[in-house]
Amino acid sequence: MERLSFAVDCMGGDYAPLEIVRGCILAADDLGYRILLVGDGERIEKILKKAGRLGDPLLEIVHAPEVVGMEEPPSAVLRKRNSSLYVAAKLVREGRAEGLVSAGNTGAVLAVGKFVVGTEEEVERPAIAVALPNPKGWTVLIDVGANVDPKPRHLLQFAVIGHTYAEEILGIKNPRVGILSIGEEEGKGNELVRETFPLLKQTGLNFLGNAEGRDIYAGTFDVIVCDGFTGNVILKASESLGLAVVQMLKEEVKKSLLAKVGAFFLMPVLRKLKKKADFAEYGGIPLLGAKKPVIITHGRANAKAIRNAVKVAGEFLSTDFNRKLVENMRSLMPEVAKV
Repeated sequence: MERLSFAVDCMGGDYAPLEIVRGCILAADDLGYRILLVGDGERIEKILKKAGRLGDPLLEIVHAPEVVGMEEPPSAVLRKRNSSLYVAAKLVREGRAEGLVSAGNTGAVLAVGKFVVGTEEEVERPAIAVALPNPKGWTVLIDVGANVDPKPRHLLQFAVIGHTYAEEILGIKNPRVGILSIGEEEGKGNELVRETFPLLKQTGLNFLGNAEGRDIYAGTFDVIVCDGFTGNVILKASESLGLAVVQMLKEEVKKSLLAKVGAFFLMPVLRKLKKKADFAEYGGIPLLGAKKPVIITHGRANAKAIRNAVKVAGEFLSTDFNRKLVENMRSLMPEVAKV
C-alpha cells in the first residue's frame, strides 16, 4: 500500500523553519507518512543534515524561495507563486500530496485552500471550526476567522458544516445548533443574526435558536454559528484567558505551603486539563469544505504541534467527512439558500 504524502509549509510560523522541520521528522517517524518539506531548500537541508536525516525517503525537500509574511494581505499568496505556502497547496492540487499543513499567515492559508486546493462544489465559502471544551464534551464554534463579513446564506452553510463536523468527527448525534446572539429570544441580535434566524428554522438541522456567550462553554449547544470576526475574537480571548488563569494559579500556589501541597495532589487533574486545552496536543484545525485536508496550526507551533497537525490531516482524510458534507448540503439546506 502506497504511503500517504502531506505537504508542510516549512517557512510559516514564529519558529520556522527549525521547529517545523523537526515536527516533520516526528510525523515521519511516528506516523509513517511521507512528508514534502516545502520552503528554502538550503535551510531545510542544513536542519535535516544536522539531525542525520538528509536523504531519508520519507522526508523530501521541495524548494520554494519565497515566503508570505504574517503581515502581508492574504491575497499576496496568489501573486507569490514561488512561496512555500502556494507551492505546498499546488502539490495538493496536483495530487503529489494528500493534504496541506501550515502555521503561517492564516488568511493566506484560507486563500490557497479556496483558490488553489479548491472547495467542494456545494460549498460557497469554506469555514474554520474549533471544538471548545465544556463540562459535557465539546462545543463546535464556527466560523472562527475565515469569513469576517458573511451573508445569511453563508451562516446557513456554516451551520450545516458545523453539524457535519460534530456528527462525523466528534460523534455527536443530531447535534443541537444555535446562532450566537445577545439574547435568547427570537428577534434579538444584529441584522445578520435576525435575517439568518428564520432561515435556520427552515433547515433540517436540530436548530434550538439563539445562543448567548454564556452558552459557549456551558454545553447547552453542540454547534454555535457566528461570523468569522466574532468567532476569532472569542477564540483569541479564550486562549488568552486560559493562559492568564494558568499563570495566576502558579502565582497563588507559590504563596502558600498548603496551596503547594494541594497542587501536588491535583497535579494529575491539572495535567489532563492542560492537555485538553493545549493547541500543541490537537495540532491544528481543518478548513472545512476544502477538497483535501488543509490544516491551520498556531503561529507559535512547535515540533509537537506540527507532528499532531499532520496527524489531524491523516485522520481527517480517513473519514467520510466531505462525502457526508455534500449530502447534508443537499438534504438539510433550504432551497432559498442553496448555491
